[in-house]
Amino acid sequence: MSSAVRIVSGRASHYLAEKIAGSYGQSLGKVHFSTFSDGEFQPSFEETIRGAEIFIVQSTFAPSDNLFELLLLIDAAKRASAKTIVAVIPYFGYARQDRKDKPRVPIASKLIANLLCAAGVNRVITMDLHADQIQGFFDVPVDHLYGSTMFVPYLKSLNLPNLTMSSPDTGGTRRAVAYSKFLDSDLVICYKQRSKSNVVEKLTVIGDVEGKDVVLVDDIIDTAGTIVKAAEMLMEKGASSVRAIATHPILSGNALDRLEKSALKEIIVSDTIPLKKESSKITVLTSAHLFADVIGRVHNYESISTHFKFNPML
Repeated sequence: MSSAVRIVSGRASHYLAEKIAGSYGQSLGKVHFSTFSDGEFQPSFEETIRGAEIFIVQSTFAPSDNLFELLLLIDAAKRASAKTIVAVIPYFGYARQDRKDKPRVPIASKLIANLLCAAGVNRVITMDLHADQIQGFFDVPVDHLYGSTMFVPYLKSLNLPNLTMSSPDTGGTRRAVAYSKFLDSDLVICYKQRSKSNVVEKLTVIGDVEGKDVVLVDDIIDTAGTIVKAAEMLMEKGASSVRAIATHPILSGNALDRLEKSALKEIIVSDTIPLKKESSKITVLTSAHLFADVIGRVHNYESISTHFKFNPML
């Protein structure tokens, strides 16, 4: 007999979890959060989950309380005798710390994987990890989905006459190349040099952008400094228009203001992280249907390979 599916959520991703549950065809599971006067919090399931397959939706963007909330939910589900516990993490925080890039620093992504496994998770579903190798940090299955499933159809619908793919830096070249091949478009590469973290010192472009409709592709937009400078440079080089695609809109600090004042015509993002405020330049594509379908396929032991049709890394 198949176990029942329960989709529940942490507070940070409640907005998305409701859409995922609705797309799956059920209401969101009941979870209550008690908060003590010192800020300590305690989640509790307000319905039986014994023998159920629990899908806990929670992105782990800042603050770190969101990560700890996910860990507590996993532990609570384990102690409530859930049959299996799946962490649905649309945005996997700390993914930029996937290696030691200088002495005496942590590999935070590995630590997060260890914490999730120690808490009792049986599977992880996530989207557009900053580094693919993070999947290898886990000792449980990881279903790594791709935002290209949403972005490619949208780009096609724009019918841009001179579509040209680009990356805001050389680190994203592989992603831009794959989009370019799939869409049969031209390709240019932006090259940046940093003086320090989050500060771009110099930016140049490799390739011709004269009269082109350029789309910059990245996995995240944080401060928006790089992508705004790249757009300005591309327009100065003669591009007809510049758009940006980014799965995870972190948008810290003054990022929204930078984007509003930038040369970018449109910024296309997903809803893995909620926007702090709406912007006329930002188009949000929902990932709810994708996650709901994968939840159903995982529950029914079906293949999810059809979702890699637009995988830019293949």
